[in-house]
Amino acid sequence: MKSLILKTNINCSACVARVTPSLNELVGPNNWTVDINNPDKILKIETNIVKKDDVISILKKVGFIAESL
Repeated sequence: MKSLILKTNINCSACVARVTPSLNELVGPNNWTVDINNPDKILKIETNIVKKDDVISILKKVGFIAESL
């Protein structure tokens, strides 16, 4: 598996809860994490299938931004 690592504006547990259904549907539960303690709010996704642009698009739909580091 490869890792996608993105800088986000997901900054609290409520934000994580908002993105959870979408990310679980896109990449599956247990295939992603958000480090809300990191100043860059790092989203790490383990996948062989999903593309970075798909992740950015799905996050935008639920009101968040993401960009490559």
